[in-house]
Amino acid sequence: MKLRTVQVKMFRNILDSTEVAIEPKVTCLVGKNESGKTAFLQALWRLNPARLKPAFSIPDHYPAWLEKRHRNEGRVLEEVRAIQAVFEWEEPDRNAVEQVFGQGVVKDASLTLWKTYENKLGWSSGCDEGVAVSNFLGTAVPKEMRKTFKGATTFKELVGFIQNELKNAADDAEQTTLLQGVAAKITALLGSGTYTQKLFAAVEPRLPRFFYFADYSRLPYTARIEHVLKAGDSNLSDEEATARALLRLGGAEDEYLLNPDYERRKRELENVSNELTEDVRKYWSQNPDLRVQPEITQKTEVRQDGQHAVLDELKVRIWDNRHSLSLPFNEHSAGFQWFFSFLAAFSEYEHQSPPVVILLDEPAVGLHARAQRDFLRFIEERLTARCQVIYTTHSPFMVQPGHLERVRMVEDRSKEEGATVSSEVLSRDPDTLFPLQGALGYDLAQHLFVAEHNLVVEGPADFTYILLVSDWLREKGRTALDPRWSIVPVGGADVIPPFVALLGQHLNVTVLLDSRKEGHQRLERLAKDGYLNKKGIILLGEFLGRKLADIEDLFSVPEYLELYNKAFGASLAEATLTGNDPIVSRIARHLGNRFDHGRPADVLLRQRDTFLPKLSEATLKRFEKLFERINSTLIT
Repeated sequence: MKLRTVQVKMFRNILDSTEVAIEPKVTCLVGKNESGKTAFLQALWRLNPARLKPAFSIPDHYPAWLEKRHRNEGRVLEEVRAIQAVFEWEEPDRNAVEQVFGQGVVKDASLTLWKTYENKLGWSSGCDEGVAVSNFLGTAVPKEMRKTFKGATTFKELVGFIQNELKNAADDAEQTTLLQGVAAKITALLGSGTYTQKLFAAVEPRLPRFFYFADYSRLPYTARIEHVLKAGDSNLSDEEATARALLRLGGAEDEYLLNPDYERRKRELENVSNELTEDVRKYWSQNPDLRVQPEITQKTEVRQDGQHAVLDELKVRIWDNRHSLSLPFNEHSAGFQWFFSFLAAFSEYEHQSPPVVILLDEPAVGLHARAQRDFLRFIEERLTARCQVIYTTHSPFMVQPGHLERVRMVEDRSKEEGATVSSEVLSRDPDTLFPLQGALGYDLAQHLFVAEHNLVVEGPADFTYILLVSDWLREKGRTALDPRWSIVPVGGADVIPPFVALLGQHLNVTVLLDSRKEGHQRLERLAKDGYLNKKGIILLGEFLGRKLADIEDLFSVPEYLELYNKAFGASLAEATLTGNDPIVSRIARHLGNRFDHGRPADVLLRQRDTFLPKLSEATLKRFEKLFERINSTLIT
């Protein structure tokens, strides 16, 4: 099953997160310290944990300033759903249920799971018991008897019908035998439980578990092997659970690492070393000359009864070939300790079925910026191959500028409102926005000084429309923007001339502008002075046969209004707008004020799979004509 939405209520500083959409691969929670990011992950972890057994606790987790007030108001805090998640049924999940109850039982596309402060798990399956009963009657009951049970929509009702019929058929041995046979088949299907219990038994093994990893989950330098392997989740710390994962990677559950035969034990240790060292070399660019060296040592302890006990301990050292020395694991950098610990912990769940949902709390925070980028690559290449990933960050280098649709903003707004989680990149707090701004600034700088060909546009909306429609046309084998172009939004028409003056002599720059009455004398002067190729000034009106035009006018009016209406919850129709000037001007005139051009573009970004296939042929041809014109300015 795939996780689709999450809602957290009354957990620490989150009063009600509302439903938060989760991306199919990666979801990034961005916010400053103490904003509620960790609270969100920890509430979700408690829904169905993969390791350890964290529980909800009213004294520890219910918002302290509301606990007594809500008690006095008569609320039953133990029944509050601290966490609720919606999962999407996938084909194997449907098949598992239909093998038990027959075709068509799974009616709804989603399954909802929740946990209360009593730590009771609740669920709504989206399955139809009436269909299950009908399937049962169709296969387990003789045709001539089925009318006897007409109207039964639950197995409980079916059993009631059978009991009544048995009373009526007390003198009819043949009918009694048939009814008892049906009852026996119900028992064979449901066992001693109910339909709901049998259904959950089929579904529960398929529910994803949540693997939570934080800074305090780091691997310890020394771990007592027998304790780590036998103590159980309730008696292990988070770091000991990571040590257990490392031991299991080496097959310690089969006692290979405790084998008295030195050669066998050494071979298993080398297997562990090789497995982890390969990942370190591939994803740790800071120093590729490191090698993992796990060892087993023995320690003698005196028990309370005076007897001596020999305990096996795991110790981990790291060999640095660059400097020809080895150091204890805990004497390496904090960033490397975190990275290596996560590799070890994840190894326990990488191939688990069903795949876990990985919850990473401030991952890679101790890593250099380049190493953080390496970890993002690790997420894309390794983690998302099977697992969904949700991680928190306040680092610009852990935000992917090309995947802003994955970002959820977390902001603690007030005591009354609590922490909010939103997919809208709109925040009243500049500190919350800073990681996104930093990521975009870094990406822009990288493009400017690396890319040879730069298409300068006025703002993010232009960037979004051009990029998404170009990708769509390329996918269809039609004319798209040449991949050599780097699209650079600079924040408005007034910013473009100084931008070109600074960089135009060093880079190939083409400028795409809205067509306006006032003209573009400053750009023309820059072209005359050699800062810009005059052919590289492109006005959108060229493609629409009008003096005034904006990027939005490349869409048909109904197409753009659909984006606008979805962005603002409006219901504007073409007939309500007056004039023949650009669509954004007509809307602004109708409203009596300007509006945020970026929000309709954001709708297209998030709903591209729905909207792009509906674009008219005329719209696609206008974009193709634009891309041909832009591509013609490439300097080869």
